[in-house]
Amino acid sequence: MASQSPKDIQKRTFDFGISIIKMVERLPRTLAAIEIGRQVLRSGTSVGANVQEADAAESKKDFVHKIGIARKEEQETRYWLSIVQTAIFPNDTEVAGLQKESDELARILFTIIKSAHA
Repeated sequence: MASQSPKDIQKRTFDFGISIIKMVERLPRTLAAIEIGRQVLRSGTSVGANVQEADAAESKKDFVHKIGIARKEEQETRYWLSIVQTAIFPNDTEVAGLQKESDELARILFTIIKSAHA
């Protein structure tokens, strides 16, 4: 995995949030899909918001805390994307791509936390 600059992770999480919005817009208008869409929309866009907050952290502890929240939101997003892929859009390349990006972002965020503790 290549080293990420702060702007790279900010851009990736922003782009990820935009992609989540676009995927949610494609969901069918059923009760289940609407509720799942709300969940994935909240968690998927929250990742980038927390990364942005971490950029303005008041201390190292605050930075680690906010990146930790971003990672938790990413993990929740992976769960909801798995639900979408299994129950709503099986074999969908867009959802598969979002899952792959979600996995990569979670690993990057974990590495940032680990590096901050070192």
